[in-house]
Amino acid sequence: MPGFELFGDNERKEVQDVLSTGVLMRYGFDGMRQGHWKARELEHALAQRMQTAHAQLLSSGTAALTVAMASAGIGAGDEVILPTFTFVASFEAVLALGAIPVLVDIDDTLTLDPRAVENAITNKTRVVMPVHMCGSMADLQALRSICDKHRLLLVEDACQAIGGTYQGKPLGSYGDLGCFSFDYVKTITCGEGGALITNNETFYRNADHYSDHGHDHVGNDRGAESHPFLGYNYRISEMNAAVGIAQLARLDDFLAIQEKHYSIMRNALESIPGISFRRVPEGGVENYSFLNFYLPNEQAAREAHAALGPAGVDACFYWYDNNWHYHRKWDHLKQLKSLGNLNSEIRERLRNMPDARFTASDHWMGRTISSLVKLGWSEQEVHKRATTMAEVLKQYC
Repeated sequence: MPGFELFGDNERKEVQDVLSTGVLMRYGFDGMRQGHWKARELEHALAQRMQTAHAQLLSSGTAALTVAMASAGIGAGDEVILPTFTFVASFEAVLALGAIPVLVDIDDTLTLDPRAVENAITNKTRVVMPVHMCGSMADLQALRSICDKHRLLLVEDACQAIGGTYQGKPLGSYGDLGCFSFDYVKTITCGEGGALITNNETFYRNADHYSDHGHDHVGNDRGAESHPFLGYNYRISEMNAAVGIAQLARLDDFLAIQEKHYSIMRNALESIPGISFRRVPEGGVENYSFLNFYLPNEQAAREAHAALGPAGVDACFYWYDNNWHYHRKWDHLKQLKSLGNLNSEIRERLRNMPDARFTASDHWMGRTISSLVKLGWSEQEVHKRATTMAEVLKQYC
């Protein structure tokens, strides 16, 4: 991770196909295309790879989350349960629909704690959204049981975990809907882009229409298409989709490289007393894009993280203080800082958010360090990194 590290001739060839026609838009201009429909091609390949009936490409992972929920009828006042450790896009997508984000604690998987989810359910809850952060997954079987019991949607945010599996199923395909990001720093990239997958025909059809201004895509005359309902513009371009075609074809190769590099680093740390690793639910296989481990306490984690960079170990993250990914620094959400007026229901139901405390999440995140697993490292570089990491971390355990 990320896929841009290994751009090559395949990506250039797919992009050149688009440039040679001049048709950068995914819809229309049939006569000019010379048979090239890159978005359609990538959707077909993605659905096949993820073992689902349908895939819909979007302009970003954020768009994928937004369209996924919209396609299932989520809107004003509906509650969506989210983890405290995610990317800001998760709650942005909820708020964009006028829905209410409900943050709950994580556990040692660094993802949603099923017990916290159960305790947060109200008569307004419509969605449980596990976020498979840093390449590994939530306890999906437990969450599926909760959703079935309360008749809730399970929407998987697999934006950071493409290629991982749970009980033999690709991540994203276990829930009612699954979402991916193909931005520039993901395991496979389109530069910018995202996708949703589903086996639900209605959700797919809704997503297809909603993401293109409500167009029903019936017939061959785009100007004559009808609009069954309101929609917006979340389309991907043919250029971005072209890059994604080449990258998706290389996903298994990328995963193999990541697993190799991950294993070298983990093996170097496993024998250090005081180091432990995030729990991967039984039946789960990571995509190995991050190595996530725990120090004995918050102070040790802070000091170790501060020492790793000067020792030459870059791309290590201490999420506890991160502006983008952990609840402690989401002041713009807690204080509802918006360029325009938010509706009164959102303001009323989120008014206590600044006072919310998530001690269980803080317990895990305060001790967590994550190392990115790069595709471009040589084996020598990985071994050197692993040795240096071990030498530094021993001092704080």
